[in-house]
Amino acid sequence: MQTRSLLIGVDSGTQSTKTLVVDATTGMVLGSASSSYELIDGLPAGAKEQDPSVWVKALVQTVRAALKAAHATASEVVGIGVSGQQHGFVPLDADGSVIRAAKLWCDTSTGAECIELTAALGGPAAVIKQVGNAMLPGFTAPKILWLKRHEPENFARLATVLLPHDYLNWWLTGHRFMEYGDASGTAMMDVRRRRWSEAVVRAIDPELEGKLPPISSSDQPSGVLQASAAKALGLKPGVVVSAGGGDNMMGAIGTGNTRPGVVTASFGTSGTIYACAAKPVIDRKGEIAAFCDSANQWLPLLCTMNVTVATEMVRKEFDLDHAQFEKAAGKVSPGSDGLLLLPYLEGERTPNVPDGTGSFFGIRPRTFTAGHFARAAMEGVTLGMNFGLRRLSELGVSARQVRATGGGAHSKLWRQIMADVFNAEVVTLKVSEGAAFGAALQALWCWRRTAGEKVELNDITDALVSLNSKETVQPDSSRVARYRELQDIQDQLGKALRPVFPVHRRWVTAAV
Repeated sequence: MQTRSLLIGVDSGTQSTKTLVVDATTGMVLGSASSSYELIDGLPAGAKEQDPSVWVKALVQTVRAALKAAHATASEVVGIGVSGQQHGFVPLDADGSVIRAAKLWCDTSTGAECIELTAALGGPAAVIKQVGNAMLPGFTAPKILWLKRHEPENFARLATVLLPHDYLNWWLTGHRFMEYGDASGTAMMDVRRRRWSEAVVRAIDPELEGKLPPISSSDQPSGVLQASAAKALGLKPGVVVSAGGGDNMMGAIGTGNTRPGVVTASFGTSGTIYACAAKPVIDRKGEIAAFCDSANQWLPLLCTMNVTVATEMVRKEFDLDHAQFEKAAGKVSPGSDGLLLLPYLEGERTPNVPDGTGSFFGIRPRTFTAGHFARAAMEGVTLGMNFGLRRLSELGVSARQVRATGGGAHSKLWRQIMADVFNAEVVTLKVSEGAAFGAALQALWCWRRTAGEKVELNDITDALVSLNSKETVQPDSSRVARYRELQDIQDQLGKALRPVFPVHRRWVTAAV
């Protein structure tokens, strides 16, 4: 019997970890598993944190379960790739111990630090000139300054700055390492030159540079599986661990978005839309992130912080399961009879309104139903993502086809709303877990290159990433026109309310 070569792809997210076991020859998913967890409860408004130990526990649980489902043996596994939530700050001390809970991508408590860093660097235009991105609360740089300002005793212990997926790679290999893609989301890396920005690093702290790990090409391994991790996972030491990357970078690989012309939209807790570019795409307004990808190219990206956050809030409030939620929304006409959601429930990144709050506009007796709120939530968050997609188009990145991933992509109704709002064909992938699948494919790329093959990542994605043609939807011209009108209303409403968001947040905090 011929021995299989298997890959493990791990996606460590905000709410859960998903792991796939993938056949290196066919790309078939042979086993999968997931494990969910929560954020730390009871934190101040805007603070979003997790204990990194929950990621390790979920990694071990899901790898073992996925291997069991695949009927895999330890000797068959040749590579591991890790995808992780971007921008989180994992502080390690000199012994490699976690100093405090990680502040996550969705943490908006660092607004003051963003203002301070932006001013120190000469203003928003100067920041974009230095690193290619604006200084936003979600990014890692202001989190480090936050630690220095608010917890100086912990900052004094800081020896290494890691991102979530870097921390898991460190646990797997014992090496402290960053690759281009995830590092570009720290707001400390010059994305044009792919190196740390001395100006930004010094603005945070003169000694910070020595605490940042080296940045390396995305096709290089972060190391090999060390004995302690191998024992915990039931594997053999020495398995190649690829560079890995942020969830969006891995999602790009998993959806075949590894050459210019493809656009991916992820509808999860947050919403992201991104494309592959052969050169940096810098937005002088700072609305589109100028990231690197995890395939040694670039990944212009927009991010909204509120997608299934909104739909799940409505679904649970009306006590509906997912099928009931979609059925109720499907009975309501496009535009929800004038009910419109401004989806800034947890603040917002695109547009940049960290103090933003949500608002249902157009409530009246006719629209005060579960179906109207369900459809308005789906429409509102999709329109919110389209705000950024239109900016991408202005920068020369157009979307004729959108590859949809994440929980929202499982909904037939939602896919049609996407097509009508984006005015583009919407397709899904046969492997729906794009980030975990992308991590496995990157591990395959790394394993083959380590073995001396001159293989390109496009060769792998072209062969192994397949569309699910049965779920393809086309835009309807009449609905496209209707949603264009609603887009204008949502944009105007958002701009009109921005001046009151900080006042509203302070009032609510004081009242509590």
